[in-house]
Amino acid sequence: MFSFQEFTAFVQSLTPAIGATVRRHIGRVRTEYKADDSPVTCADREIEQHIVGAIEKHFPGGTIVGEESGTHAATERTADGAGSVEWIVDPIDGTKSFIHGVPLFATLIGVMTGGEAVYGAIYNPLLDELIVGDNRVALRNGVPTRMRECPSLGEATLLTTDILHVAQHRNLRTFLTLAERCRVMRTWGDAYGYSLLATGRADIMVDPIMSRWDIAAVIPVIRGAGGAITDYYGGDPAAGNSIVACPEALYDTVMATLNPPDGA
Repeated sequence: MFSFQEFTAFVQSLTPAIGATVRRHIGRVRTEYKADDSPVTCADREIEQHIVGAIEKHFPGGTIVGEESGTHAATERTADGAGSVEWIVDPIDGTKSFIHGVPLFATLIGVMTGGEAVYGAIYNPLLDELIVGDNRVALRNGVPTRMRECPSLGEATLLTTDILHVAQHRNLRTFLTLAERCRVMRTWGDAYGYSLLATGRADIMVDPIMSRWDIAAVIPVIRGAGGAITDYYGGDPAAGNSIVACPEALYDTVMATLNPPDGA
């Protein structure tokens, strides 16, 4: 298994091409829609092709799961044989923002082994901001970063990607209760929201429905920045389809508000 330093250096080597592709296409790209009605562009495909090709060259044998290209079946055993190494790639997380020229999107690259998310990267090409984490530390452009201290909901900034998703998939009433108890609520969502948490610019992120490629990279970043992260009901985020992330000090209160014992 390669080191966190090797992972970080590898992701850094990808950023110039990602940035060039984004700047060439943002806000003026033709959009297609997939079977699930989610948007995709040629930029998504170009970036993913670049990342996948680089992984295959520098880390041959690993399984690659790409949002646009699917799974590239292969196996690379960890040193102790505990499980295969998987790369989880989302070339543009926040494509709806990207196609409108709104800079609230990022490239996500995660590494998993034995069912655990071990390394993650969030790269915002327009800000040239790379945040990486390994569950113990998080680095923002090479400098350690932490979630900010937030002792109460009344001081917290709450983020979600799309409030309609809450209504469609979870309990909207309890989410609105949480929002009412926070100082600020904004839809600075997708991967950008997790970068705000990890760098101390927001406090709580609630995403009621997510795919595997949305989740894997953010887990090691949030944990590395000192935060708590689970699925919507407190389960393993790597095995779930939703995320709640916040400072450890707020976690119990956030979860009790979203999932009250009486189910209200």
